Amino acid sequence: MKKTVLLLLLLVSVCSILAQTQTTNQLTTEQKTWLSKANRHEKNGWIYLHIEGAPKERGFQHGYLLAKEIKESLRVLGEVWHYQTALDWQWLVQRGSKMFIPKIDDENLAEIDGMVEGMKAAGVATTREEMVTYNGYMELMWYWWPTIKDKISPNSPDPAKEGCSAFIATGSMTVDGGIVLGHNTHFAYYYPLYHVVLDILPEKGHSILMQSMAGLIHSGTDFFVTSAGLVGSETTIADFFPFDEKGIPEFSRMRSATQYASTIDEWCEIMKKGNNGGLANAWLIGDVNTNEIARLELGLKYVGFEKKKDGYFAGANIAQDIKILRFETKTKESDIKMSGAARMVRWNQLLKENAGKINLEIAQTFESDHFDSYLGIIKPGSRTLCAHYYLDSNVQTPGWDEPFYPSGVMDGKVIDSKMAKQMSFLARWGSSCGTPFDAKAFLEEHPQYEWMTGLLKDRPTQPWTVFKAGETK
Repeated sequence: MKKTVLLLLLLVSVCSILAQTQTTNQLTTEQKTWLSKANRHEKNGWIYLHIEGAPKERGFQHGYLLAKEIKESLRVLGEVWHYQTALDWQWLVQRGSKMFIPKIDDENLAEIDGMVEGMKAAGVATTREEMVTYNGYMELMWYWWPTIKDKISPNSPDPAKEGCSAFIATGSMTVDGGIVLGHNTHFAYYYPLYHVVLDILPEKGHSILMQSMAGLIHSGTDFFVTSAGLVGSETTIADFFPFDEKGIPEFSRMRSATQYASTIDEWCEIMKKGNNGGLANAWLIGDVNTNEIARLELGLKYVGFEKKKDGYFAGANIAQDIKILRFETKTKESDIKMSGAARMVRWNQLLKENAGKINLEIAQTFESDHFDSYLGIIKPGSRTLCAHYYLDSNVQTPGWDEPFYPSGVMDGKVIDSKMAKQMSFLARWGSSCGTPFDAKAFLEEHPQYEWMTGLLKDRPTQPWTVFKAGETK
């Protein structure tokens, strides 16, 4: 019996190698040359992907080397979309791509086309239309869809949006006077995994190292550093409702700004031009050449912008610009039963208490913080900087306002001026505090979420890990 099992395993392994070899042998000489410049390896829960060259070239590298992960992410998004709306994924693809494709610049479209070609070469079929929709799914599902859903699927639930905790500090706030930036992402655990560290060396513009998801030309979680010396992150503006179908997709603007901007002001101007209101964010941006930091709050009709060389900005999904807050959101900014309000209170406490002491180590403790500002005690849950909604029986956050909703922090990232100048950052996959998440055990304990079977993934404890542009295996 053991010999039979071993022979079967050996046969499967050989077939896999032969299939891979056959696929590689079918590549053109040009495609093989493209792939020789790329690099994929895995480390502590992350997939590191280096791509370089012209738009189509780096798109091909991305699509070919991450085809399996992109296919899985498309499956997951399709199932989530169908469950929440009762509409097929292709319904969204047809409408989303029709809206977005005419407004995306040629370079970003060429990279997406290269990705489609790379996936096809790896045996995964997709289209430009699907990959554009995939890249813009947050804008479509969370911002465009709510403006039309009552006419099409009136009883579909309000979509659960991404949330984040972030800060950026400089000057007298930090140990050495340089910039320190920290960010963690709050996300529903049934969505695809943002566990890609994407290292891009483009033919034109600045190189980029950023967190991303397989198949995205942008970040999605928006944590990045560029060879221009810019670092950045964001927190989404909660309860935001305007959307302009005629605007340029946020994902395309973010990628262009990050690749081509050399200063904070240039980056912000690219983001503002053609703004569609999709993925409305409070952006925290720093320039390690000048140690200047800024907060760009990009609503639709209203924009908030501040810069300073001494102090900090924090983000917890609540607009700080009064016009955005009152005219474009429905947020109750002082209700600390709500996650955003409680986290903003905690940010201000921690940052003021640690003035002059902030460094990478302190930033990591911030992101792992479990103090609940509403309860006044240490208790991991929906209101903590390191959020664990799935442990909370009384979640108040819109979109996630169900007991034990399977969402929470899915990562941690920190960077300072020294690391930025070396094009590197520290990241932790899974919760910032290291608490593991067991999908099977969760579903057994909470059968109301049975529909998420096959979507929820385990998130084991992983260490903080350094990533750097130009890594090899």
